[in-house]
Amino acid sequence: MPRKKKSGSGAMLSRVQKAKAQKARQIRDLMPANKKQALPDALAPYPLVSMAKLLEQAKDALRHTPELSGDVQSTASLPLRVFFSFCDGRKRAEVVNFSGQNLAEVLQQAESWVQQKNDDASATRWLRVDWVDQTWTRNWQDVQQAMLQSKRNYFRYGIALDAGFKHAFLEQELNANAMLYLGAKFQHAGVNEKNFTLYARKRFGQDFQLPEDGDREVELFSTQALFFSAERPPVTLNGFSGGSEGRDTGRRFIQALDADIVENLIAQSSSFLADQVDAQGKFVYGIHPCFDREIDTYNTLRHTSTIYAMLEAWEITKSNALKAAIDRAIRLLTNNFIHQYTLSDGRKVAYLRDLNSEIKLGGNAVCLLSLVKFTELTGSKKYLELLEELALGVENMQDKATGQFVHVLNAHDLSVKEQFRIVYYDGEAAFGLMRLYGLTKDQRWLEAVERAFEYFIAQEHWKTNDHWLSYCVNELTLYRPDERYFQFGIKNFAGHLEFVADRITTFPTLLELMMAAHKMIGRLRLSEEHRHLLAQVEMERFYDALEKRANYLLNGFFWPEFAMFFKNPKRILGSFFIRHHSFRTRIDDVEHYLSGYVAYLSHYLREPDSLSSSGSD
Repeated sequence: MPRKKKSGSGAMLSRVQKAKAQKARQIRDLMPANKKQALPDALAPYPLVSMAKLLEQAKDALRHTPELSGDVQSTASLPLRVFFSFCDGRKRAEVVNFSGQNLAEVLQQAESWVQQKNDDASATRWLRVDWVDQTWTRNWQDVQQAMLQSKRNYFRYGIALDAGFKHAFLEQELNANAMLYLGAKFQHAGVNEKNFTLYARKRFGQDFQLPEDGDREVELFSTQALFFSAERPPVTLNGFSGGSEGRDTGRRFIQALDADIVENLIAQSSSFLADQVDAQGKFVYGIHPCFDREIDTYNTLRHTSTIYAMLEAWEITKSNALKAAIDRAIRLLTNNFIHQYTLSDGRKVAYLRDLNSEIKLGGNAVCLLSLVKFTELTGSKKYLELLEELALGVENMQDKATGQFVHVLNAHDLSVKEQFRIVYYDGEAAFGLMRLYGLTKDQRWLEAVERAFEYFIAQEHWKTNDHWLSYCVNELTLYRPDERYFQFGIKNFAGHLEFVADRITTFPTLLELMMAAHKMIGRLRLSEEHRHLLAQVEMERFYDALEKRANYLLNGFFWPEFAMFFKNPKRILGSFFIRHHSFRTRIDDVEHYLSGYVAYLSHYLREPDSLSSSGSD
């Protein structure tokens, strides 16, 4: 595949790199040192055993798999092609593949390979066994053209570069090694010659070369798979035809997303976030897991909003380690990131500063959310005065005549830097004020939200389908059950159901949107005055979309059978990721999955009377 030429001169690129490096140094100077602590071992549930023992454990399950048994296997599918991926949890899985006329022949080859391994290097935790169930013969040029039609990191086929599967790669290998990733500027997939060749030579030797002839025939393939770990039953993984047009492929099959599974997702992902908090309260902001690279920047707004999600999780898990991490992160927030100001009229206000000397409306909003939640859960009164100053800071950014908020101020003098930046700040600010009103019942905050909603309604903000506005309108109608607010809330999701159900990316805020809407629907059912508004909602479509989105988010979780293909599996195990951003795991990415699943557990799975089966009355 021809290389793309980079635009701009080398000198310009150098200046950009220097500017980024200078900004990174400034951030490091402003932040406390990120002192690593001894973290709980995410691998503890998975004991180390020899490769031979884990392979022996897998044999019986494989022999009882109908697709692999001699009685069922069709001669048309021969030879049988099987991939064995071994992983110790600390480094990228080692993958080998063998072909044979039957399972016994393939297992014999696998046993011989394991026996040749050095005993000291053979300790492993996980074994994943994939067998090819479908193949499609194409020429190399057509395959590359198909990649251009596929969203980046969403090319879900394995590739064998020859008919004999000598050089064959699982889909998970291709994506976890960024072999089909061209960079953030490209929305589509494509062969990354450098990454492809680097990984292939590690696996097959230095003589490996990518095909140069576009007419060369290659094989696309899909697999079925089982996942094994010591002292546990085998786990069946989804095949390509398992649903969602192949998008579920490669992760475990889950019959029903029940409370036990969701509780486990919440426990693991909140533990992951706790592990990211150092002794000073600073997060590891994010990781690019293909090559285990930390994201060298920071964002105080996301620091704070992540605390909110962790508090939601702590309400469920009651984990001491999680609470200790929350306390450290809040201490850094209140001591280092929030600053007090005195306005010209003598009022004292507080603002969350970002590290680029900006004050963002959304920053104060998430401070309100986090500190209100902390106050509610702990009963502590220590932040009540600070909460008032933060709310006054938000109010100071509102035009009382129109209800419109200013979005960004300069931190040094509180002058307006940007009237508008991103629509989400509006919903965050209104929701933060509503949550504070719920805590203190101070009318100032309710009045500020009602002013804001006059502006939101006039500007038709419901067209943004913002999950923060959904949260806010649900909270607002608890105290002001005005039909206009209910109508706004319904419009915010009712025309968006197809997108929620079918969006190719996991898009975790969509579950948050639907859960807030679900809570409002439950209250409308109980309201004689407003129940008629439910006629505007197609209930079956609504709950179908909600459940599809909740299940689809499972594809954004680092299960061990998926994490094992990345450079440092232990580091990402139990976290969530964004596939089209190179499987990025950033604290705010995890936060939104976590908040969505907390709501799904607390207000859907644990409240059966509010489910769609109860009807709309």
